[in-house]
Amino acid sequence: MIELTTLPNGLRIVTERMPGLASASVGVWVLAGGRHERLEQNGIAHFLEHMAFKGTKTRTALQIAEAIEDVGGYINAYTSREATAYYARVLKADVGLALDVISDIVLNSVFDPREIEVERHVILQEIGQALDTPDDIIFDWLQEAAYPDQAMGRTILGPSENIERFGREDFERFVAEHYGPDQMILSAAGAVDHAAIVKQAERLFGHLRPIGAPAVQLARWSGNERRELKDLEQVHFALAFEGPGYRDADLYTAQVYATALGGGMSSRLFQKIREERGLCYSIFAQAGAYDDTGMITIYAGTSGEEVADLCGLTIDELKRAAEDMTEAEVARARAQMKAGMLMGLESPSSRAERMARNLAIWGRVPGLDEVSTLIDGVTVEAVRSYAGRMIAQDRTALALYGPAEAAPDLAGLRRRLAA
Repeated sequence: MIELTTLPNGLRIVTERMPGLASASVGVWVLAGGRHERLEQNGIAHFLEHMAFKGTKTRTALQIAEAIEDVGGYINAYTSREATAYYARVLKADVGLALDVISDIVLNSVFDPREIEVERHVILQEIGQALDTPDDIIFDWLQEAAYPDQAMGRTILGPSENIERFGREDFERFVAEHYGPDQMILSAAGAVDHAAIVKQAERLFGHLRPIGAPAVQLARWSGNERRELKDLEQVHFALAFEGPGYRDADLYTAQVYATALGGGMSSRLFQKIREERGLCYSIFAQAGAYDDTGMITIYAGTSGEEVADLCGLTIDELKRAAEDMTEAEVARARAQMKAGMLMGLESPSSRAERMARNLAIWGRVPGLDEVSTLIDGVTVEAVRSYAGRMIAQDRTALALYGPAEAAPDLAGLRRRLAA
């Protein structure tokens, strides 16, 4: 059963007890990510996530790690465009310890200048690693092409020049602007006791004052091309269309469509381009959503000699899906989505993350039956209609990396879509 309590200062506490489990996942989701940064702050949310583990007023970096690992648990964090999460997985008896450590790193980091210098070097290495990973960096470039000159289009890691100059005052300013209790969600799942977690949260977070929701720049989809020529073994190709945001009525239709188009081995893109033509090893489509926008993404890797054929066939399959997507394909995609959702939620970590994410979006946690009903309500007619409206967009985004000289340009792909 999911239980929700909101403290007077706005901190939301949501838990779900999972009978039969001996462990639990507990974390704090802060509603501040890459899109909440100003241009001069780009990269600081992620840098701050790193610094949270580098020492607090009561624990050194080693003591933070030892506190959790001494009881056999693990602790980690991540930064996305809309949130930063700090979480741990521990046994039932150590849930209180995990929450104490997480609250400590979220609220009491000291930002030691020596540790800042160490972690600065680590993040610069992380940026370098990303640049050396084509099927990773291509999605950052696609995001930039879709949302140019705005926070939504910037990388999570930020540019090296920003990382090289951030100091203690920058971290303290970002925390003051975004780390208020009304911008946090404490989520826990597994072998948890809601009342005990609420009582501890009141002690750890109850003294904080709300800060109000910060202003966020609305996303403006533009759609451009970024082509980076390099002598690689493959061309990495990524194409994107604007999709629905979390609250859009087309959300589940877009997800079913993307799954049928390129969500598995039976999907159209996989069968036509990999199985029938052998033009690539990997090809997929996915639907991602944000608060006020979304993105339908198609990715593939192929040789420089075959990239033109791959691009053309991809466009043809997009057009064909709007005309002859079948009931069997839609039914299979619906089944894949529901099975994936239910299988994923066998993990307490996934449950805790789902509750936090849904609470941030809708202010409540929809039941699994409710979500399944919405997925089942997606018809083949709705999918075809959505596919037709999507390819009619004139602001497609494209990113290419590698020996891409023979790849058609964005204008050419748009003409083929419109033909």
